[in-house]
Amino acid sequence: CRGTRRYFHLQHPAEESRVLRTVPLLAACLPQGKCNVIVGRRFNEEKHPELAAVCHDSRTLILYPGPKSQNLEDLVQYQEVGTVKHNVIIIDGTWSQAKNMFLKNSLFHLPKQVQLNRTLSSQYVIRTQPSNICLSTLECAAVALSILERNDEIQEVLLRPLKALCSFQLQHGAQIHHSKEHLLRNGMYDKPMPKNKRKIKRMEKLITDHNICPR
Repeated sequence: CRGTRRYFHLQHPAEESRVLRTVPLLAACLPQGKCNVIVGRRFNEEKHPELAAVCHDSRTLILYPGPKSQNLEDLVQYQEVGTVKHNVIIIDGTWSQAKNMFLKNSLFHLPKQVQLNRTLSSQYVIRTQPSNICLSTLECAAVALSILERNDEIQEVLLRPLKALCSFQLQHGAQIHHSKEHLLRNGMYDKPMPKNKRKIKRMEKLITDHNICPR
């Protein structure tokens, strides 16, 4: 990998226990030592000195959308391939878990914040996503790596195991999961509506705002 040094996946503990998670697929696809998975909610310099050093490295990028984020494609547009080897940090969890982890860990505010600007539909159809444009951790990493390496074939190769996993599960009884946004928009959401006002607002935003989820 000419455009990247290492990937760091900071995984929420609840994600580690999920059967249908995608990070193990990514770790198996990348060269040994390239994919580092660290499980936890809080990360500081004392307990995680290696991660802290990476966060202080000017070449490190954290994939997290927001007003301060720069489109990854714009960042690498004028860089010659191989001249800058970036570390990439991805927070692995549900959208609310990732948001909570980002806000409560000051280390995560040190790297340059980037986001994906490609409008893609997730192929991870055996797990419900909040929005139609939400991607799994593996898909985010595949897109980011293909951009940094300027090689779209990398994305295709990394997503093959995900497609195979979904195909196998569907052949053995799994059902296609539409996004929560799709279910709400089409009157198909059959679960009780939340009573918490914040959760109600998030549900309303799914119906009205196409940009609710990181791309």
